[in-house]
Amino acid sequence: MYINPDTTQADIDAKKEALGLNDPIYIQYFRWLGNLLQGDFGFSYTTYEPVLDLVLNRVGPTLLLMSTALVIAYIIAIPIGILSATKQYSWIDYLTTTFSFLGVSIPNFFLGLGSIYVFALVLNILPTGGMFTLGSSGGFMDTLFHLIMPAAILGTGIAGSTVRYVRSSMLEVMGQDYLRTARAKGLKEFIVTNKHGLKNALIPIITIIGMEIPILIGGAVVTEQIFQWPGLGQLTIQSISSRDYPTLMAINFIAALAVLFSNLLADILYAVVDPRIKYN
Repeated sequence: MYINPDTTQADIDAKKEALGLNDPIYIQYFRWLGNLLQGDFGFSYTTYEPVLDLVLNRVGPTLLLMSTALVIAYIIAIPIGILSATKQYSWIDYLTTTFSFLGVSIPNFFLGLGSIYVFALVLNILPTGGMFTLGSSGGFMDTLFHLIMPAAILGTGIAGSTVRYVRSSMLEVMGQDYLRTARAKGLKEFIVTNKHGLKNALIPIITIIGMEIPILIGGAVVTEQIFQWPGLGQLTIQSISSRDYPTLMAINFIAALAVLFSNLLADILYAVVDPRIKYN
């Protein structure tokens, strides 16, 4: 945070008093909560903009990054998990298990910096960061070009853990009687596995969607900072550095809503996938 060298301690004390920072923490919290119930998130301590406007400007890029990363993760994880289950204890199973452990174990910042070095500096085929090319008018293709690396890095960790869930869920249903009956009727193994088996294995997979949203939010903080993606993650780091408490509180509130919504979505998807589940 920039501080004017001519600022005196009296000026600082007066500012703290004006912002209510001298009050006890619980008083500050209940004041913030009361304002929140009226739709007032306060003003940023650094930019003096309304916090709600500041946060809403960053929500779109973060949602784009997180949704793309989630799609990439499931496009990778579901086929690999099914393949690993159908080829249990083969070299394919061991290879996918290795991929899963690497995806979970390698930190986002290490993968991000490594990908920037390889794809941006050595091969020069992808931009180092940002959401669009500086000096350009942007556009869909330009944004997509800048989205590839951060979304792939963020999705890799999710894919690594999801592969294990898909594999174990598929192994659990593959020995069920209804699948043996389907095979006895002469159905092809592809149909047995992907139509009958996968649909019943989706319940545990849907469950982890609600668990992975907080992981995505936390991963977005690191990934956006590495790739200079102008979303909530980058705003979080900037707000922490400048002690911009109203902005941090708003970001935490939005993150909590996202977790609640993802769990609600998972409950709705249960009924879509399994007709036996009914909600009154």
